[in-house]
Amino acid sequence: MAKDLFSSHPPFTPPTSEEDRLSWLRLIRSPRVGPATFHRLMTEHGCAATALEVLPTLAKSAGVDTYQPCSHAAAEAEIDLARAKGARMLCLGTDAYPHTLASISDAPPVLWCIGKRAPILRPMVALVGARNASSLGTRMARALAEGLGHEGYTIVSGLARGVDAAAHHASLKTGTIAVMGGGVDVIYPTENSVLAAAISDQGLRLSEQPMSLHPQARHFPPRNRIIAGLALAVVVVEAAEKSGTLITVRDALDQGREIMAVPGHPVDGRAGGCNRLIREGATLVRHVEDVLEVLRRLQAEHEHPDKSGPDETHPAPQVAPDAPQLHRRILDLLGPSPVAEDQLIRDLSLSAAAISPALVMMEMQGIVRRHPGGLVSRS
Repeated sequence: MAKDLFSSHPPFTPPTSEEDRLSWLRLIRSPRVGPATFHRLMTEHGCAATALEVLPTLAKSAGVDTYQPCSHAAAEAEIDLARAKGARMLCLGTDAYPHTLASISDAPPVLWCIGKRAPILRPMVALVGARNASSLGTRMARALAEGLGHEGYTIVSGLARGVDAAAHHASLKTGTIAVMGGGVDVIYPTENSVLAAAISDQGLRLSEQPMSLHPQARHFPPRNRIIAGLALAVVVVEAAEKSGTLITVRDALDQGREIMAVPGHPVDGRAGGCNRLIREGATLVRHVEDVLEVLRRLQAEHEHPDKSGPDETHPAPQVAPDAPQLHRRILDLLGPSPVAEDQLIRDLSLSAAAISPALVMMEMQGIVRRHPGGLVSRS
């Protein structure tokens, strides 16, 4: 499959020196700077060093008088620790960065990786599912991972017990990537330590989190968007109606990825999520050929894209109001439940260029919170 399927390049220059990489790490590790804010700061200021210089002023404008960006010493300590653990840095926009992941709106600016680069160079498929997987579910995960691996695909999963572990085990020889919830050097759950070591020898472990960070529950939803973002498609093998696996599915849908699911018995709770996905339009998977059929279609669509022009039915955006008025209008539309930033822009009938700086300011003030998949909510 084409290497550059879903590829994208940021509107700023990737780092080319050690000092640049240090500045990138400092910027993304600075308080209240997530991937979306990082991208906006870089687009507006051109480089991380300049963005770091303006951050305190921007924070002061947002009412935060004591703001301090991540220090040189803290970033250098993380780089030294990564070097000691055998981890290397991948920066968005460089040739080594995964092309599919670069296409998502909140692509991680920096990834830490331990292992081989080869799995990233192949087309990837995410294979996820229940931690308390049944014997049949784990056998299905192994069969799909083996079959896809032999067809040239890298298997991406989250190193959890159950379906994830089965998928990684089955694809060790052909190519597997484990996306970590904490630091790339912190194995969770610890029962998968031997598997994690095997992946670092034969595949790849990666994370956007700081080195040696022990994962907490809040780290896994952002991790799931990376699993989906790396892949051309997401295959679900056993998932309850309410499960973390379906967070990955939501991220994949937001990113425009294909969703496939293995059906299960109607009375098995572990199959409830998969059966609902199929009912709502996900591709039913009986065997590896069903997955390959979808991947071939994606390849054909990429080689012969739709030539239709952009939709010109939307009215022209209006002139943006002043900042306080715009902030009030944004807060009136936001609640605790995340909504898509694109939807917010449409509801306000303003341009993204007008709304983006306001959202950055409100995030710095702590009154707006960003979520994976380009979603925002009130804090």
